[in-house]
Amino acid sequence: MNFRKATRTDLPAIVRLLAQDMLGQQREAYQDPLPTSYHEAFDRIDADPNQELIVVENADREVIGTLQLTILPYLTYQGSSRALIEAVRVREDHRGGGIGGELLRWAIARARARGARMLQLTSDKQRVDAVRFYEKLGFKASHEGLKMFL
Repeated sequence: MNFRKATRTDLPAIVRLLAQDMLGQQREAYQDPLPTSYHEAFDRIDADPNQELIVVENADREVIGTLQLTILPYLTYQGSSRALIEAVRVREDHRGGGIGGELLRWAIARARARGARMLQLTSDKQRVDAVRFYEKLGFKASHEGLKMFL
């Protein structure tokens, strides 16, 4: 496995991963060509030094996983930073082989290397298996998350 920063050419594979599950099917538009909104979002992410869009490649150099790591400067904890993990996905035909765990361990190490004091993530309550997976990696459900769609 190879972990690396995503490039624009990875975008179709990333959007495909995002659209593969039950929730992503309702909100993503995986089509050829991709809507320009994905390219615009990628450009904003790529230009921001606090954002890291990561892909995992297999031996054939196919994108089989992704996540986004965000470093957030905070005043709490005496001005330390937090890291936020979002959009963790592993291609369906590669699930169950430890790739998700490796991806999260990579992100944990990267957050430490970037000076984050805390690492947080959210998972939709409908993703029961994902929550169990994160808990096995040491994440704790310590807060109640709230969202508002705008």
